[in-house]
Amino acid sequence: MKEYKVEKWKMGLNKNGERLEATLNEFAKQGWQVIHIAENSATVVFERNKNR
Repeated sequence: MKEYKVEKWKMGLNKNGERLEATLNEFAKQGWQVIHIAENSATVVFERNKNR
């Protein structure tokens, strides 16, 4: 079974790429994988196996 997480990305004026990379790496350590990034709404959708 899969579980999903939806995160709103808070855009800032400085170091957006670095902050996004750090955030994605932190979620990856918890087993999450990005399945969709919506640019217009700055939303990132993650997925992982629930029974891990």
